Amino acid sequence: QVQLVESGGGLVQPGGSLRLSCAASGSSSGIYRMGWTRQAPGKQHSELVADITSDGITNYGDSVKGRFTISRDTAKSTAYLQMNNLKPEDTAVYYCNVDFGNEFEFTKYWGQGTQVTVSS
Repeated sequence: QVQLVESGGGLVQPGGSLRLSCAASGSSSGIYRMGWTRQAPGKQHSELVADITSDGITNYGDSVKGRFTISRDTAKSTAYLQMNNLKPEDTAVYYCNVDFGNEFEFTKYWGQGTQVTVSS
């Protein structure tokens, strides 16, 4: 079992920055990938924000490339999402998730979600 605790959301003006954190506990040594998805108000589906593997390979959604940076502290089993130049369309609930296992066979765990609101 893996438990996730998210922090760092809030209200920010357009152009501002926020940093999200996702700390894993429990059997965290077996985590392969950590990342975030988000679900915007009124949208039926969530979208990929970013993820990072245990090898440090990163992947970003098209709408955040060049503005968001994901990193990972393996020793602390924690991932970070630095969000710069935030736009109103980044407003969403951001969900941390981890893949426990390996690239081909894993169990996915989810955090409780954190609200990010970009508004003037």
